[in-house]
Amino acid sequence: MSAVDHKLSKAEEKAIVDQAEKAVDEMLKARHSVARVIFGQEDVVERSLVTILSGGHALLVGLPGLAKTKLVDTLGTVLGLDSQRIQFTPDLMPSDILGSEILQEDEAGKRSFHFVKGPVFTQLLMADEINRASPRTQAALLQSMQEYHVTIAGKPHDLPSPFHVLATQNPLEQEGTYPLPEAQLDRFLMQIDVDYPELEAERRILLETTGDTEAKAESVLTSKRLIELQKLVRRIPVGNSVVDAILELVRSARPGADDSEMNQYISWGPGPRASQALMLTCRARALLDGRLAPSVDDVLALALPVLQHRMQLSFAARAERITVHDVIGSVMKRIG
Repeated sequence: MSAVDHKLSKAEEKAIVDQAEKAVDEMLKARHSVARVIFGQEDVVERSLVTILSGGHALLVGLPGLAKTKLVDTLGTVLGLDSQRIQFTPDLMPSDILGSEILQEDEAGKRSFHFVKGPVFTQLLMADEINRASPRTQAALLQSMQEYHVTIAGKPHDLPSPFHVLATQNPLEQEGTYPLPEAQLDRFLMQIDVDYPELEAERRILLETTGDTEAKAESVLTSKRLIELQKLVRRIPVGNSVVDAILELVRSARPGADDSEMNQYISWGPGPRASQALMLTCRARALLDGRLAPSVDDVLALALPVLQHRMQLSFAARAERITVHDVIGSVMKRIG
């Protein structure tokens, strides 16, 4: 048990264990419900659930047609969250996301401004193809993702709770896309890469989605229960070995951390927010797998999705075709 958890009494520990055991059953049902609709992609589903259990936002990166939108829609159903979808396009304006004030006239002829909420006022926001919008519109999500409220005409408006953004992004080599600003990338707890399905998963897709009936996901949780599980995740004890592994991993991924060959290719690396993200996601992954405490294996499993969008490599790395995956893989070997 880590230093932050040593003050827990036996009664508190037993309460956490009892709550965790109940949560494990619920999350198992949630995974089964998602699997009725999303075939294969176990890592993508797991990381998406881990993100939401951790209370964060996720960036799903992959080519069109890989069921990213369907996954987000399914998660909203299974977790009992109100959801909205925004299709990002080059002409999308910030007010199309946040809302705006309009001038209204009542029966007495008195005029006043009335705030009309935008689609961001939901519990699960699907930001589809976020990198097709202009940087100005992308930045409109920054305040909501970090502070959970938006400011319109100088007035703050709180967002619903819980609030999660699951954004999809096409690879940057696709025509008509804009790189996300580094400040906004750091707001995403994880970047989840969505690859092509395995052969058997694609076979199931062919057989089960082209008939006259199609399986549908069922609701397993409510938004109130999800908030309780998110609070439980933060109470799960973390061993010192896991804390040390997180610190070693994150600090080694920064420029100038050492004189290794791979480190010299890093222009800038992850900050303390990456360490916080790893701590939370490791707890959530342990709970999702039915364990009452995370291990170093959780750190290794989540290193890539947590770190890859928080790093930038040098020109020399690109010239030598060295990728962020290569650098993170090198760093992981130190704690493996």
